[in-house]
Amino acid sequence: MNRGTIIGGFRAGLLAALIALPALSRSAPADPVQPPAHTLPWPDLTTGKTEDERRRSYELGPELRRGVSPAAIAAQSRRLDAALGALKPQRPGKPDTYVLSIALDSDPVFAREAREAGRVLSSRYRAQGRALTLAGPDGASDDLPHGSISALMEALVHLGTVMDGREDVLVLYTTSHGADIGLAYHFGDSGYGILSPSALKTAFEEAGIARRVLILSACYSGVFVPVLASPDTAILTAAASTRSSFGCVAENDWTYYGDALINRALRQPVGLEEAAAMAGRSVAEWEAKSKYFASLPQVSIGAGAKVWLPVIEAGMPQQPGKPVGRPAAQ
Repeated sequence: MNRGTIIGGFRAGLLAALIALPALSRSAPADPVQPPAHTLPWPDLTTGKTEDERRRSYELGPELRRGVSPAAIAAQSRRLDAALGALKPQRPGKPDTYVLSIALDSDPVFAREAREAGRVLSSRYRAQGRALTLAGPDGASDDLPHGSISALMEALVHLGTVMDGREDVLVLYTTSHGADIGLAYHFGDSGYGILSPSALKTAFEEAGIARRVLILSACYSGVFVPVLASPDTAILTAAASTRSSFGCVAENDWTYYGDALINRALRQPVGLEEAAAMAGRSVAEWEAKSKYFASLPQVSIGAGAKVWLPVIEAGMPQQPGKPVGRPAAQ
């Protein structure tokens, strides 16, 4: 399924479709480990009536939470505080890698993908004890702090206090629907928001996190490249700024990009740039077979990142790992 079906681009009335369309899942969760359903239309989070006014409003990074009990808010706060408090501090004189994997949508495909991405990236970058996954229920468990824009921002602030911005590296993986104004946060009928490229850039700057590997899996995620590219940033996106990506059916274990990059290429003992190329070829092959309009994943690796990437990848597993779950392309 086209990942832009629910969350479309800002152009040509697609944001209006985002606001008007109900989502994939209809039934209420039967138990706590089942993801909450999307049943209500997406609310308009903007102010102003013109496209420029609406875009400026989204640039501010609005997030709306409604119908959430104080007890539920407090429980999530405790979960996040505990997870952040458990992160190990950096080791002076040694470049440490911190991994943050987040699902910004409650469709369980994203939670499943974020959970396994956290495990794969933690192993690849020797980040045990320095890895954090934010994801909602996936149909089997609900044991993690839930992903949201505010949780992501709080995590980045905390990481800025435990990392050494001069030598440590953050590996960030996000998976969700997207629009050409940013990443979409959508949790059941209680959480909505847009994370814009400028808001994410500001968060990194305020946290003092300069060395970054950013892997953004969403439609239109290429919009982040020109804003976040820097000498010390490696950024990989599932799609170009004008293209959709695929495989986000709620029942899936993987999106196309997550399967190609995380589940396959990054389990191989190859460098990040080669892994990105491998994933791009796989995605192109699957899309051509399904007769989808090519998503055109993007890769931008800064000159500084090309120096420190081999250092943090030196300890990656040398034996290829096996893919898990059902393939995204059937």
